[in-house]
Amino acid sequence: MQYSTTDSPIETIKERLQTLLQQLYPPEQAAKTNERLLALLASFPKQPTEADDYFSERNITLITYGDTLRQANEKPLQTLHHFLSQRVKDEISTVHILPFYPYSSDDGFSVIDYYAINPELGTWADVKALSGDFRLMFDAVINHMSAQSAWFKSYLGGEPEYARIFRSEHPDTDLRSVTRPRTSPLLTAFTRSNGEVVHVWTTFSADQVDLDYSDPATLMRILEVLLFYVQQGASAIRLDAIAYMWKVAGTTSIHLPETHYIIQVMRAALDMVAPNVILITETNVPHAENISYFGDGKIPEAQLVYNFTLPPLLFYTMTVGDAYKLSEWINTLHTPYDRTTFFNFTASHDGIGVRPVEGILNEPELQQLINKVESSGGLVSYKANSDGSKSPYELNITYVDAIIDHNEPQDSQVARFLLSQAIMLSLAGVPAIYIHSLIGSHNDLEGVKTAGYPRAINRRKIDVGEVNSEMDDPTSFRAGVFNGYKHLIETRIQSPAFHPNGEQHARILADGKVLVLERKSPDHSEHVVCTFNISPEPQTVELQFAATTDLLNNEACTQQISLAPYQVRWLRVQN
Repeated sequence: MQYSTTDSPIETIKERLQTLLQQLYPPEQAAKTNERLLALLASFPKQPTEADDYFSERNITLITYGDTLRQANEKPLQTLHHFLSQRVKDEISTVHILPFYPYSSDDGFSVIDYYAINPELGTWADVKALSGDFRLMFDAVINHMSAQSAWFKSYLGGEPEYARIFRSEHPDTDLRSVTRPRTSPLLTAFTRSNGEVVHVWTTFSADQVDLDYSDPATLMRILEVLLFYVQQGASAIRLDAIAYMWKVAGTTSIHLPETHYIIQVMRAALDMVAPNVILITETNVPHAENISYFGDGKIPEAQLVYNFTLPPLLFYTMTVGDAYKLSEWINTLHTPYDRTTFFNFTASHDGIGVRPVEGILNEPELQQLINKVESSGGLVSYKANSDGSKSPYELNITYVDAIIDHNEPQDSQVARFLLSQAIMLSLAGVPAIYIHSLIGSHNDLEGVKTAGYPRAINRRKIDVGEVNSEMDDPTSFRAGVFNGYKHLIETRIQSPAFHPNGEQHARILADGKVLVLERKSPDHSEHVVCTFNISPEPQTVELQFAATTDLLNNEACTQQISLAPYQVRWLRVQN
């Protein structure tokens, strides 16, 4: 089914909003909330509705913290802007700046004030300047908020308008069925100003108190935040940890229908006033659950969904040297609407989640990844299960160190890592590149010691002068990765075969050592056959197509092609 909400009449969207609110709240509350929301949207400045090329082969996203790159006597957002403008302005189109608000923990994901910029990073003027050269993706960390925020202090202080903004529960309530992403307690006790002890849901940590969307006033507050982000230049809004947003004791409290209704409300509201703004959901869960956030085929939700299965499954493929499982999984990928697609990534500020490969990798296969991580200096994080046991949740390691073989020479390490990134760049969807992958960073073990938590291994703050110096040295590992990555991007954005909604089909050759991925532009005007030798030995394979050109080196090829160890070929098939 193909559907685009930007073509929906405003009255149709209004009817959709009214119906959704009726599914969330009792009739009187739903009617009042609908009235308030329509008034809010009517007062909001209408955003541009002209055609936007977000769904284009030219759209490449960079993921970074606002202060990953630092320079003395300069605000980090300015340093980031200068670095990107000098190094990748023609290659990167969208920049996802991880939470840049004042925060109290979790490297920004415990937000104190949704409306402010962390003064250590810069100002809203710096964000505005960056939006002049790049599209921007903002984080909406709206499952939870900092326990040190003014909102939570007002809640504890008993202010009436904040009475139900956070989710509390009686401590004797049976919550064993709740799905947990952490081993920390689900409920945390806080003392109100009148001495009353209240137990608040804290899905992720004691400093991250969960919002309560069963109160429509909470939903309205967050919709106002999203609209504020649009006004500040957000072209895309990332909904963080969205799967846990609606809670009901006695259920898993993950992926509940009400959560989907809320996202549909957000989407409809944006379609009314800012139809070019993209919603993307972040749900680190098994694949079938993850893709439910595209919508059910009737009412659309997010335009983009994080492709969480890709990082661990690609890691497994490179570890065992067999592309069979990856190829089989690629051929299952599809999205329900014309303007929906996957957000393809291999690395992020978090680790490599392993829940998304449940049902794809068995325990011995998962153990192979754990062994590789630990042998490469990485760490493993665990989650709590309902029976009291623990199981692996996340592998904490840079993707560089996960993929490379440390026993190989540097050139082979660079080629092996770039091969993994070329696979990601080739897939249907919007590619997203974590800055430490782009600049070839290794594990930050000192950062782990300093911060005291495993995820710091892939969150190094680094002097931009050090990065530039290494990238200007053609013999360095950083230069090899960065220059090779730039060449892949430069080649990709010139071929409509890599359109996010173009066709794709995968297969394997050479006993699984060679992955073949066919891509076609939506209008079938361009056909590219991507070949990847995931082995350390040369391979020769026979393709079904003749008269081809390798886009990466402009070399003419025949049906029989040779692939050096870890070589990538993107072959344009002549019509």
